[in-house]
Amino acid sequence: MLEIACFNAESGIAAAKAGADRIELCADYAAGGVTPSFDALERIRAETPIPVNVMLRPRAGNFIYSDEELQHMKFEIQSFKPQASGFVFGILNERAEVDEQRNSELVQVAAPLPCTFHRAFDEVLDADGGLEMLIKCGFASVLTSGGRPNATAGAGTVAVLQQKYGERISIILGGGVRSSNINSLKSQTRVEWYHSAAITQPGESVNIEEVRQIQDILRKTQ
Repeated sequence: MLEIACFNAESGIAAAKAGADRIELCADYAAGGVTPSFDALERIRAETPIPVNVMLRPRAGNFIYSDEELQHMKFEIQSFKPQASGFVFGILNERAEVDEQRNSELVQVAAPLPCTFHRAFDEVLDADGGLEMLIKCGFASVLTSGGRPNATAGAGTVAVLQQKYGERISIILGGGVRSSNINSLKSQTRVEWYHSAAITQPGESVNIEEVRQIQDILRKTQ
């Protein structure tokens, strides 16, 4: 299954038409993704029925948030909830651990929609403890490159995590996933979901052909 990170409505619509199974809607590619506009979600929803998960990230930088930022994230969940299929966020504490209280609060506000813990997980020092905490908080899935800079470097770690936790939480492999490496990544990790921005040129626009190629390879190797 293929999830495409899209940073504008046009890319979301194009990725859906090219065969993506799900969209992760964000804004600001250069910042690594922040909360998108409600208008972008509405425009994608008007054009495609596939699931659209919305990123909640109030700013670039670290994943330690103030009380004011937390309240704003709760407000955004309520605003996006009628149109969203799920939410993507991640809050850490100053010890590089999953913040149990704050993440649990957001998961509860988002319910019954599923939540994904994003690549803030790759900054968690204890991956096993972190996954146990995500499960306790109620996350449906986690996006990770195995604590490494990219999916290729972290594939071995993700394979171990998939074997240990895959029946309890969906592990999504991300970080430089491309048509050129997807076959190898799938054979190594055996996860169900793969995450790519499919951006191959400067800017924030998805490469439609890249989406098609990744999806074709995934389907041929089922």
